[in-house]
Formats: sequence, structure tokens, C-alpha cells
Amino acid sequence: MVLLVVALVLVGCSPTSTTPQAQTPDGGRLLADVTPVPDPRAWSGPSTAVLAESAVVPVVDRPTPTLPTTVTDTQGTAVTVTDASRILALDVYGSLSRIVFELGLGDDVVGRDVSSSYAEVLDRPLVTTGGHDLSGEAILELAPTVVVTDTTLGPWDVVLQLRDAGIPVVVLDPHRDIVTAPDLVQAVADALGVPDAGRQLAQRTQDAIDATTEQIAAVVPPDPADRLRIVFLYARGQAGVYYLFGEGSGADALITAVGGVDVAGEIGWQGMKPVSDEGLVAARPDVILMMTDGLASVGGVDGLLEQVPAVAQTPAGENRRIVDMADATVLSFGATTAAVLDALAVALYAPDAS
Repeated sequence: MVLLVVALVLVGCSPTSTTPQAQTPDGGRLLADVTPVPDPRAWSGPSTAVLAESAVVPVVDRPTPTLPTTVTDTQGTAVTVTDASRILALDVYGSLSRIVFELGLGDDVVGRDVSSSYAEVLDRPLVTTGGHDLSGEAILELAPTVVVTDTTLGPWDVVLQLRDAGIPVVVLDPHRDIVTAPDLVQAVADALGVPDAGRQLAQRTQDAIDATTEQIAAVVPPDPADRLRIVFLYARGQAGVYYLFGEGSGADALITAVGGVDVAGEIGWQGMKPVSDEGLVAARPDVILMMTDGLASVGGVDGLLEQVPAVAQTPAGENRRIVDMADATVLSFGATTAAVLDALAVALYAPDAS
């Protein structure tokens, strides 16, 4: 239920532009190549987390799917896939399509959702409208032979429409977490008949996560009292929407993985809830983590301090310690999880280099 509510917030408040524009910038520095500041809690000023490299690196060069294959999806539905030559992989995070590309099947992807905004996929037509609503007409025009999705996109009637048209639709677990990222990779690979490539990519993903979290642990203050207190604030200023993301939202796993204290978890904040001025002030976060478009929607840091006065009463607001990251990247949790963690760690612990 928590994941569904979070997804509905993202769907209802996302930008609706359909102009192809890369939203996964790269060019950031790796944590291994920077020097952390002596005291990250004493740093003043905002920073942006940018991936060091956002290019797709397929684990296999065009693997040949072994088909037909039958998988049981997260809803208990047995789905038989006989043709993976025209793939649609769709979710609110853009992580499913990215996994398909990393598996080496990018040439077979015929369309994209609005969150799939990395360079290699931008030439594919959008099949989402009004933000993240699935367009049955747009999907059917592309004649996909298989659709891999989850329950973060709707309306559900479109999924039923596709199944009625004879298109295999595999519905995966919508949960996104660092721990389950390799499982998500394998689930996509199994559905497309490339389990061996899936095992390779899942292992590469896990190895990268392990190496990155080990590097992060080396720069996190050893005393828990000195660690950054972080909250994830979701904002859409034009709609007057301000939510704090808590336990089960994915933001909690992200904060913990980068060595921060998840303030929302500390106070038992479940899922996402509208910002409480009193609660935010009492939580005293050192850092507020946001999506880049969300921060821009309120007029940047100055606008945030004006629109949400409670922020100014926190250490994060007093120090203007706002860290933002591209909307389509920060909560994607897939094959790029390690890169996301690395970029966030640089912004948090070496903000002068981010």
C-alpha cells in the first residue's frame, strides 16, 4: 500500500513535457577521486548529485533470448513470452527499460515511459501521457511483442486492454530497494528469455553496490552522533505539493546506504505524508534531499525557504544544505544503483567537488 501511495504522488505531480530531453546528466566525480570535507555537518551551501557516467554498458552484446519462456509474475499470473523482438519496459522510475538496455537488448526496445530519460533511449516514442499515464493507443501502435511493467503506472485498464489484444504483459514487483536491485534485474531477464545475461548483470550490480557501500562506509563519521541527519522532501511547487518520504518509500534505504540518519524512520514516518511544519522543525535535519525538478519547481533554495518557512528553522535550512538529484535517477534502484549511491556520497561528503 505504501508503494502504491508513493507512486500515485509521483504520477500525479510529475512534469508532463514530452520533449525528448536527457534528464540523467553525467560528468560528476567519483567518491574514490575526491577528498571528503572534515565535517560534513558543518558544510554550508547546496549541492547537486551527478552521476560520474550515465552511459549504458551492456553486460552482453545482443544476447539471443531462449523462447518461449513462461514466468509467474508478482500477481501470480503465468505469462508465456514467445517473442522478445519488440520490447516495452515501463515503470514510474525508468529502471525497467534501463535494465533491458544493460542486458544488451536495447535495440529491441520500441518505446519508453517519461522517466526513461537516459541518452540511449530518447529516440524512442513515448507511450505515457499526462505525466505517467499509460496510453493504450500509443502502445498498440508500436505493436510490442512483450510488455514488462509493474503497478506504479496506470490506468490498470490499459494492461487489461493489452492482454485482451494478445500481448504478453509481465507485471513485476513495484518495490524498489538497494537490497532487491539484483532481484529486479533477474526478473526482467527471466521474462525476456535471457536468464544467463540476467545473472551476469545481477552479479555486476551487486558487486558494484558492495564496492560502493564499502567506500562510503570509509568516509562516514564513525560516531553516530556526527552523522548527517537527512530527510527526503518531494515538492511540486506549482501544485502546492510538499511531502516527506519515510519508511518503505525507497528514500529510507537510500539515506541509510549513504551513511545518513534517516530522520523519517527515526520518528516512525511511514510511506509519504504532507509536510508538518512542527514535525520538520523537531526532526532537525542537517540535509534535505530533493529531486532536481522538485527543487526547481519551488524556485530553487531561496524559493524553498520562502515557500516552506519551516525549512529555514532547521539546520539544513540555516546552512542552505539542500542536495538535489535528477528525478529519473535518484529513486530508480536498478542496474545503476551503485552509481546513484556514489554520486550522492560525493554531494554529501565532498560537496566542494560535486
